[in-house]
Amino acid sequence: MLGRRFFRRLLRHSLCLTAGLLAFAACAYTDYRLWPLDLPAPRKPVLSAPQIQSDRLVLPFATGVASARVATFHDQLEAFLHFEYLRGREAQESSDTPGILLIAVDTSTGPSYEIFIVSDNDLLTAIPHLTQLEGRNLIAGYDLISWTQKDFAYYQQQSHMFDVAYGVPTEQKLESLNSFQLLPALARFLVFKSQTDNRVLARSDAAPRPLTREQATQLAADILDVAQFYSLPLDYFLGVGAMENDYMDVDGDLTHVVWKKRAQRDDIVLRRGRKRVMVSDYAIGTWQITRETLRAAHQLYLKDQRDYRLLPARLRPPRELSLNSVDDAVLTTYAGLLLRGLLDHFGGDLEKATGAYNGGVKTPNPAYAAGVKTVAEYARRVLEHATALDDPARNANSPDIAPASTAPQQKQPGRLDD
Repeated sequence: MLGRRFFRRLLRHSLCLTAGLLAFAACAYTDYRLWPLDLPAPRKPVLSAPQIQSDRLVLPFATGVASARVATFHDQLEAFLHFEYLRGREAQESSDTPGILLIAVDTSTGPSYEIFIVSDNDLLTAIPHLTQLEGRNLIAGYDLISWTQKDFAYYQQQSHMFDVAYGVPTEQKLESLNSFQLLPALARFLVFKSQTDNRVLARSDAAPRPLTREQATQLAADILDVAQFYSLPLDYFLGVGAMENDYMDVDGDLTHVVWKKRAQRDDIVLRRGRKRVMVSDYAIGTWQITRETLRAAHQLYLKDQRDYRLLPARLRPPRELSLNSVDDAVLTTYAGLLLRGLLDHFGGDLEKATGAYNGGVKTPNPAYAAGVKTVAEYARRVLEHATALDDPARNANSPDIAPASTAPQQKQPGRLDD
């Protein structure tokens, strides 16, 4: 009897369990919320199979022209400066330089300017090259892009128009531009030069910090005021600032010393001899004026007959010089006064005057003067073209290089970290 009851209960429970499972299956079949769904998985970039080309293994990643987007800017001048700089660095270090293009893209917030490196269609060579540029701080990152041949031709033409726009002679010359026209472009130029300083690119602990936009704007205003006050050629004055410290306020040549007969006020005495003392003569601030040269510049200022009330108050040197607390804005005035004095001494000869800023009146440094001239010519070209392109009367956006609404769409195979 007990065995029969147990069997009946087992059979009853089994039937209930089976009925429940069948009911659940029926509900799951009719109700999508309970039935398992196929969820779309993120697609990875599809790479071609490895190939052997010219006796070497390659791993293609693009269906058309392979490239990498390495920078994006919202300011045309800033984009062009970095474009030219990257192109120049690549050309210096490789005879087989890949193509570097600058293009304009329409966005909802306005034009965007992007720099591309056209690379080999091979991950095994493209990635090491891009990673090396990233490691040298020449690019901040990259995205791999695939273009059709038609797209590539379009972007080549657009990039060429940037070269044309910044390369053809302009009607307006630097000397005819006023401070109001020059200030915005000059501030961007100063920021760019500080960002591409070799010490900054090296990312060492002792590297100076690049100028902020606010610092650059104030320094640009000071440079324009001082250049006008002393009737200096602005391009060469900028060349001196670039050669000295790329416009950053950092003391230099800290180990430089001089011997003199006796110590003076504010001297840092390092050693005393029987009839002489050794004092520190490091270079100060943006314009790298040594302490002893600064003393000489202050004497020139005290004898100068110009009306310094025409300068903004922040640029006027004090009557009493304190070597250990010289404001960097006042250093700009001293630098202008020194260059003006050297130009007068050499009868307006720019090469000798700028060479003497570094090597002294008796031994002007020709290599330094050549560096100043190179920067001066570059600054002149950039400022003349930037102000022309920014001039509303001449179409601020420059129709030749404005992004077109019919621009081809970029095909992006994916980021490497996808």
